[in-house]
Formats: sequence, structure tokens, C-alpha cells
Amino acid sequence: MVEIVNLNRARKAKARGERAKEAEANRLKFGRPKAEIERKRLEEARAVRAHEAHKLDDKS
Repeated sequence: MVEIVNLNRARKAKARGERAKEAEANRLKFGRPKAEIERKRLEEARAVRAHEAHKLDDKS
């Protein structure tokens, strides 16, 4: 016996699958959110300033 398939459900399920594949590709393509990138940049700048502040003078 054959299983009855609702064509609307099948069409929508196929579309969901395609959108999921596209979303995964975009996540890989575009990477991290802008806020995360900015936060990382600020942390690195703060670390550089802290390192520079603790250097000894060579003028002796």
C-alpha cells in the first residue's frame, strides 16, 4: 500500500531544507556578528595599551 503525501507539506518541507542549506552557507561565508568583531578589536587594543604602559624607558 502506498503512503498518502500532502503535496503542500512536501513542498514546504523542501523549501525549509533549501533555506537551511542557504543559511548554513551564509553563516560560513559571513562569520561572526559585527558586535563580536568590534568587541574583539577593542580587547586587543586594550591589551596593546596595557603592554605599552608597562614598558621600561630605554633612555638611560
